Amino acid sequence: MITPLAALGLLILLVFAVLILFFAARAKENRTALLRPIAAFDELKEIAARLKTSGGGTHLALGTGHITDATTAETLAGVEVLSYLAENAAHAKIAPIVTAADPAATLLAQHTVRNAFHGDKQAIEATGANVRWISPQPAAYAAGVMSTLSQEEVQDNVLIGKFGDEFLLMGEAGYRRRPPLKTIAAATDPNVLPYVMATAPNGLWGEEMFAAGAYLSEKPAHIGSLLAQDALRWVVGLVILGGVIIKAFGVW
Repeated sequence: MITPLAALGLLILLVFAVLILFFAARAKENRTALLRPIAAFDELKEIAARLKTSGGGTHLALGTGHITDATTAETLAGVEVLSYLAENAAHAKIAPIVTAADPAATLLAQHTVRNAFHGDKQAIEATGANVRWISPQPAAYAAGVMSTLSQEEVQDNVLIGKFGDEFLLMGEAGYRRRPPLKTIAAATDPNVLPYVMATAPNGLWGEEMFAAGAYLSEKPAHIGSLLAQDALRWVVGLVILGGVIIKAFGVW
């Protein structure tokens, strides 16, 4: 027997699925509202345009997250950005430099880059070492990233994933380069957001990083999911507001 709470959860899931399909269909017909501008995604598009013509010069850190625990969403958000950058870099046959702390995330990043190169074995072999596993320990991972930024010819530093206090070390390393690296960063941990602000004023705050698929690839399914989340928030907000009003006036 289904409990009332389980029935409510299934109803919300069904409504969310219907909203995704509805907004995805509208996105295919270019009938959706424009997404609000986010400076960090505009900068990522500029980096992608440069990668398409010249290639190289970009480092992307996936952070210390994994793909099998509570940090999965943050890691996959970084992989989504990597997919977008790698697709553009494939035109110049030079993959971005990628650093990860989790072995499984490293393998996923390698697979993502290979897919972007569409079977070009020569280019894959030439840039295969660009995807690097550093260390699962946050401090050691930060040290490896700092070493990469100091030794490689990097112009752009993209930090998107799960980060802790080690983020400040990596952000500071990019800032101390001369000229300072253009840094685009994203984090969901409130304790890390001040570090993001200090090193990347045009960063991605909290859930903004999960909108990368909609803003960068502009796939209808991603746009539909993003708009469905906003619509569901309105529904939940109106329900809460209605409940407060009913309770306040003693209607029920």
